[in-house]
Amino acid sequence: MVPGDPVEVMLGESARPADREALRMALGLDQPILSQLWSYLKGLLHFDLGYSLHSKQPIADLLLQRLPATLELTGAALLIAVVIALPLGVMAALYKGKAQDDAAMLFSLVGISIPNFWLGPMLILLFSLGLGWAPVSGRDAPGALILPAITLGTALAAILARMIRSTLLEVLHEDYIRTAQAKGLSRHAVIWRHALGNAWLPIITLLGLQLGALLGGAVITETIFDWPGLGSLLVESIQKRDYPVVQGCVLLISIAYVVVNTLTDLIYGWVDPRIRLGKI
Repeated sequence: MVPGDPVEVMLGESARPADREALRMALGLDQPILSQLWSYLKGLLHFDLGYSLHSKQPIADLLLQRLPATLELTGAALLIAVVIALPLGVMAALYKGKAQDDAAMLFSLVGISIPNFWLGPMLILLFSLGLGWAPVSGRDAPGALILPAITLGTALAAILARMIRSTLLEVLHEDYIRTAQAKGLSRHAVIWRHALGNAWLPIITLLGLQLGALLGGAVITETIFDWPGLGSLLVESIQKRDYPVVQGCVLLISIAYVVVNTLTDLIYGWVDPRIRLGKI
């Protein structure tokens, strides 16, 4: 139903009609849509994603080749987000209404507002073309991971900082916090051991949801930096009208999203034993 024909992309517009029909029959594209869907579903039951229309390679092999790069980028972006957001959120909560709080929330507002497709090229212009500190694109050069990870992790850092601030503000006035202060515990111990220890559940929820969003955001970031991951494979396959590969990419990203959220639920019980015992 969408414009574009994979056969035309493969053979070119000048190909003879007979050649087009022969290739369409060889690829099974002459079958009714429901028949093609049924064949695809039967393949899934046997963990067979089919073959690429363009390269003729098994789609599972293509996904396995690109998956490590996406996991590397997503993990680095998540690490950068946590490293930035944790001190910012704690500082904003401790200095509520003061200059530190305003500065942290300003960063959060800017981080949420700037889209990846603008931030990525700006980082390339400044740090790659201007200063020469990082490569423009690719994965092989030293430091190639830095700019894509910053591009992908900035928005998550901004959202996470706001969540950490709000959850800390909720628990800082609880009785157990006052008790810990009355016992003479240091401010560092009160914040990092007692306050954050009881504020992790909503933060973990946000991390689980945003990790799935990172996989989706990686499509844009990988395209900008020519990062050889699932996102760039998805865009390349759309351009080539290689629909089976597009289906495989979307399916894998969807499964990853579900798995991450399931793991998030399991982590709840480890972080808060009351959940494991069914007391809340």
